[in-house]
Amino acid sequence: MTDQPQETAVATLGGGCFWCLEAVFEQVKGVQLVESGYEGGHIDQPSYRQVCGGSTGHAEVVRITFDPTVISFRQLLEIFFVIHDPTTLNRQGADVGTQYRSVIFTHHEEQASVAREVIAALEAENVYPNPIVTQVVPTTTFFKAEDYHQGYFRSHPYEGYCQVVVSPKVSKFRKTFVELQK
Repeated sequence: MTDQPQETAVATLGGGCFWCLEAVFEQVKGVQLVESGYEGGHIDQPSYRQVCGGSTGHAEVVRITFDPTVISFRQLLEIFFVIHDPTTLNRQGADVGTQYRSVIFTHHEEQASVAREVIAALEAENVYPNPIVTQVVPTTTFFKAEDYHQGYFRSHPYEGYCQVVVSPKVSKFRKTFVELQK
């Protein structure tokens, strides 16, 4: 008996603090790896402190490695648009600055097309009271965040920020996407 190699694809999403996105996408069926990091700026190997300062141009993002035979890029985007507010420019809640922008870094034209279709459908359905401001841009260089950011919610579920900001997003995912949970 031979094991077939598992197919993988990559999605890179930014929607506020990467701890929130990471905490949700780690629980999605078909997702193999979620890494927090930075993308879209002009500084090589940025630090968290530099990115939080807002002058690097980088967004806090998660790079998601997934099996597209189990979960599609479109389904990942459906989750993404439920767990963050894509209508606030350069902010999510109290987190303000371009580093918290809503952004989809596409890895190929098919992802860009799907992203534009999902956004157009949400707009046509008037899902949000304000226009979606999510950027759809080609991927650049991903810089993995410092080790202490990886798996942050798993390691610190009772920390104040995790309880007040991250936990409600995880709960919303669990309620909305029961069939997509690991």
